[in-house]
Amino acid sequence: MDTTRIKGLTIAALGVLFITPDALLVKITSVNPIVFLFWRGLFLAVSFLVISWGRYRANLWQEVHRCGWKGWFCAFAFSLSTLGFVVGMKNTAAGNVLVILNTAPMIAALIAWTVWKESLPLRTWAMIAVCVSGASLMAISEMGRGEPIGLLMAALAATALASNLNVARSRPEADMSVMLMFGAALVAIVAALFGGAQLPSLRDTLFIALLGLFFLPIASVLIQIGPRYIPAAEVSLMLLLETVIGSFLVWLFLDEVPSLLSMCGGAIVLCALVTHGWIEVRRYRRATGG
Repeated sequence: MDTTRIKGLTIAALGVLFITPDALLVKITSVNPIVFLFWRGLFLAVSFLVISWGRYRANLWQEVHRCGWKGWFCAFAFSLSTLGFVVGMKNTAAGNVLVILNTAPMIAALIAWTVWKESLPLRTWAMIAVCVSGASLMAISEMGRGEPIGLLMAALAATALASNLNVARSRPEADMSVMLMFGAALVAIVAALFGGAQLPSLRDTLFIALLGLFFLPIASVLIQIGPRYIPAAEVSLMLLLETVIGSFLVWLFLDEVPSLLSMCGGAIVLCALVTHGWIEVRRYRRATGG
């Protein structure tokens, strides 16, 4: 246990905090999913370029080159996860999408184990199982509502997210976050080809801009950097915190009162993640004699 692990957990947790308004802002916009994807992709591409340029300046292209083909895979996977999340949210209940996204830690762990031969400690597997169970309770009351395409797109998002984080983990010496601008640009280009280059209402434009220019760029960069320090499955595990906070925001702003089952599930996830963080801090202090 060293400072690298604590650093990775902190980076991932901060990234999750910035991504929590995502589901709320997607749900309250009234634009067509293709139009939403175009503006989301465009705003994100610009934001990622500004962030990457600010960090690397003249060395930016060198950093992109260092990522190699795995970086382009991460960019493509990011575009697929964005597509799956937005279309899923627009075509089925938020609970349906969240319960499927909650499988991302398990998918990430299985990919790491089968493809990259990376073993995870038993405590991490146990934490994944507890968190997935708790998050599933939060969404189970909404299952069965919405279009099947929404479920399929949510499954695509979960698989793409897990694959992205695993590939990023396999090249810790490269900063895969610089590739996100290409993934976002791909989303905008594809959406434009399908007629998404339309101007939404001022209200919807402001909400999409808030996501694409502030919350999501910061969140995505931090989450993409996370696997440089901790396993992809643990980054995905931290993302389950979005289920709890995101549901609370929907409750607060859209007056969607969660059920007792949902609140119990949220408590399980929150307690499990707090316990996980406490255990890791204790292990770090023992290792350093602090």
